[in-house]
Amino acid sequence: MTEPDSSPRNDTKATTAYAALPAPTVLDVEASGFGRNSYPIEIGFVLPNGHAYCSLIKPEANWTHWDQQAEATHHIPRNIVVDRGLSVQAVARQLNEQLAGQTVYSDGWANDYSWLGALFDAADMTPNFKLENLRALLSDAEADQWHVVKAEVTRERGAQRHRASADARLLQLTLLRLRGQH
Repeated sequence: MTEPDSSPRNDTKATTAYAALPAPTVLDVEASGFGRNSYPIEIGFVLPNGHAYCSLIKPEANWTHWDQQAEATHHIPRNIVVDRGLSVQAVARQLNEQLAGQTVYSDGWANDYSWLGALFDAADMTPNFKLENLRALLSDAEADQWHVVKAEVTRERGAQRHRASADARLLQLTLLRLRGQH
């Protein structure tokens, strides 16, 4: 997917072409906490066709950091991640199979990039997709409206689990609403 042109958005032809872009693949990562010792515990994404993927990740033996404040946000207890998570190799393999060759977008690019790096390093694999900042898809006017539109979409969707794939879908729907496609 090419980046939208950065020319002013008052050109009707450019705006129409921009609005007609397909939905991007959006990824979200839940983690054990923030900072240096944190690691991914769940990864989810939504493809342009609406297909969603979500998986818990079993922590590696040396992944021991656990932040109670992070758990209070994502509501995923460590014992559930340990008991039900897939191995780092299985998750990395599934991501590579389903996202091969794509540019995937994240609203928390800096954190998600480091957590994906931790996942793929632990799996001794290389991602065969590219992670980009979702902000790169937004014009300045869209970025200014992002939080308002996201709140509208959140209200309309009602109560949702705070999980990676649900969060990725919310981000994708917010972008589509901003583009006038939802």
